[in-house]
Amino acid sequence: MHIGLNAHLLAPEGTYRAAGIHNVIHNLLLYLPSQAPADWQFTAMVSSHIDAHYDGITMQRAAFDTTSPLKRIIWEQAIQPSILRQFDLYHAMAFVAPAFNPRPTVVTVYDLTFLRYPERLSTARRLYLQAFTERSCRAARRITAISHSTKNDLIELLGLPADKIDVTPLGYDRERFRPLSEAEIEAFKAERNLPERFWLFVGTLEPRKNLLTLIEAYAQLAPHERLPLVLAGGKGWDYEPIFAAIGKNGLSDSILTPGFIPSDDIALWYNSAEVFLYPSVFEGFGLPVLEAMACGTPVITSNVSSLPEVAEGAGMTLPPHEVDAWVAALKQAYGDASWRSQASTAGLSKAAQFTWEETARRTIESYQRALA
Repeated sequence: MHIGLNAHLLAPEGTYRAAGIHNVIHNLLLYLPSQAPADWQFTAMVSSHIDAHYDGITMQRAAFDTTSPLKRIIWEQAIQPSILRQFDLYHAMAFVAPAFNPRPTVVTVYDLTFLRYPERLSTARRLYLQAFTERSCRAARRITAISHSTKNDLIELLGLPADKIDVTPLGYDRERFRPLSEAEIEAFKAERNLPERFWLFVGTLEPRKNLLTLIEAYAQLAPHERLPLVLAGGKGWDYEPIFAAIGKNGLSDSILTPGFIPSDDIALWYNSAEVFLYPSVFEGFGLPVLEAMACGTPVITSNVSSLPEVAEGAGMTLPPHEVDAWVAALKQAYGDASWRSQASTAGLSKAAQFTWEETARRTIESYQRALA
């Protein structure tokens, strides 16, 4: 059995694109061969500039760089169909398959932001996903959704049958995301000149992450009721209001924005933070929440979308837009050491339930259903 994987959203390590969907594709390429029948073959189709290698995966590089969305769409829709006949099954690893597709197909959908919150995406991205995702899902034999929340959205918003959708929750890198020693943490804080205690958000700085609510709640705390807040991540679409809110509330000395964090450093940031804050209004899964929990960091996140699937029973989950609820939660996070200890222990236990091996195993099962 020969499986073709459209992995063109795989990105070079050390760039801001090396997160999100890239992270899922990267880990599936790592673990799919070990979970598949011994006689299966895998070929990953990637951009010309990707030099990564994976055991058990043949890397098939395009003739040109497909980093830009327009070039990737041209490759997916005009060039890709001509090479698909070499495969027994094709996996579109991010939303869209070619309109002309001669092979049985599995499509992965991460979230339906472009339908739930269309104003939170750039116009070009929104129109592309709206035009092609539903068509790809209807033509596919199976759909994999990374959470039950995404599966429910596919049923509600696209009218897709529930029995066609397989849920494949994500995992995390257990070697990287774990509690670190106090010596490692203190050395990192000293190297980066970080405060002894601080709160942390990690993610792209964009409207969907709901940072304006977090900043408003933070501004209502007295200086003696709060810690320095680090908003770490690359600047995404429509990020300017976030920095405007920081300035308007006179918080430039209290809210730090170090920019994109390389993947090699992210576990040190999680470990160094006293609490991880993630007020997002919509997530396909919420991987940063899982990673923070795996590091033993207490979590406060929203109670909507997929986030309760990851954090419920471990951290605090709050209505994303209720500023008063966030003010109260931040006050508790600051002053209640007992809660921080309990949330850390519960988070470690909950995080242990999620593994990339299980994600890959469920994906292989979806392939087998598609081929049945």
